[in-house]
Amino acid sequence: MVTGFAEALEILNDRTGIWSNACSVVGPLPGLPFEPASGDIGAQLAEHRSEMPWGDHLVCMDGKRHTELRMLLGSLLTYKRLKQNEDYLRGLCDRLIDGFVTRGRCSVMPEYAHATTIYAISDLMGIPEADRAELLDLIGAPPSQIEGDAVHKVGPDPLIFMKPRFDQYLSDRLVQPRGDLMSDLVGARFKDGSSPDFATLSNLARFLFGAGQDTTSRLIAMAILILGENPDLQRRLQREPERIPDFVEEVLRFDGPVKVAYRLAVIDTRIGDLAVPAGTIATVCYNAASNDPARFADPGAFDIDREHVRDHMGFGRGAHGCLGAPLGRMEARIAIERLLARVEDISICEEHHGPIGARRFSFEPTYTFRSLAELHVTLKPR
Repeated sequence: MVTGFAEALEILNDRTGIWSNACSVVGPLPGLPFEPASGDIGAQLAEHRSEMPWGDHLVCMDGKRHTELRMLLGSLLTYKRLKQNEDYLRGLCDRLIDGFVTRGRCSVMPEYAHATTIYAISDLMGIPEADRAELLDLIGAPPSQIEGDAVHKVGPDPLIFMKPRFDQYLSDRLVQPRGDLMSDLVGARFKDGSSPDFATLSNLARFLFGAGQDTTSRLIAMAILILGENPDLQRRLQREPERIPDFVEEVLRFDGPVKVAYRLAVIDTRIGDLAVPAGTIATVCYNAASNDPARFADPGAFDIDREHVRDHMGFGRGAHGCLGAPLGRMEARIAIERLLARVEDISICEEHHGPIGARRFSFEPTYTFRSLAELHVTLKPR
């Protein structure tokens, strides 16, 4: 387990091929499908990569293939498209707040955090509203969840259950483009002018849908928890809404939605002074690195005035840093902006979570994600 900021950064920024992303989602739990035979397992990894969990998806790819597909997908997340989504998000957040603000209480996960992100990514991609709830069920259990269907944890394509639906969406857009992200995806080209095959397009679309709503909903929920425990911070951000982006960054540093990522040593190497043989799976601890006292002064303090407030691991780093980071930041910012604009006070519900000094919060049982299972707050409308 790699907990230091400098050591984590060295691994995540590696471009020499020492570290592979092949195990990045579920890490050491299922083990490797082969026994490392030497100090360089590159050939073995290439032979068995298709057997590894999530092996068909961008998040577990390396090298040229990963670079090409990442650039293709990144070219679709343009400033113009995000700006259009921002306008939609403001109206969406207000409609969601309308549904609970007069009641004076909110179950944050289903009513606001998750609803905001699922509708936002669905609008961006062009997924019909009637299909969204069913698609969420088809995603299945989180990939590192202790409980749940094993197929959703260790298969090479855990999103296979959504494939018929997304294949149809993409096929429809090949015939009749609709101006949404999936329409642009089927028309996308690599730098050499060639087109991705249809199976690749389907994988990218399904992965984008899954990744595009998951971690940001956790970020929004944690942001609201922190606000609920800090009335003075609420008042400040209501007076200074221009500081909400800094608040979001400090949430990402202090208690971000992704706890860890995993990397596989392809050749014998070292982490700091520790010898690491080929075949070792390293757990890179994002939240530990973001709270490393060698990097951050007084890391246990939540401080939006912190110098270099974006200097954290909340969205990872390097070639596999979160492609959707601008979208995630925007969604979290607007969700908090609209909530603070509509309410005078957010308080943690003592009925569900206990009194100050004796809070009880439950989290989803996953190794990878920092996921509140539920969060109940009381609200005083403006």
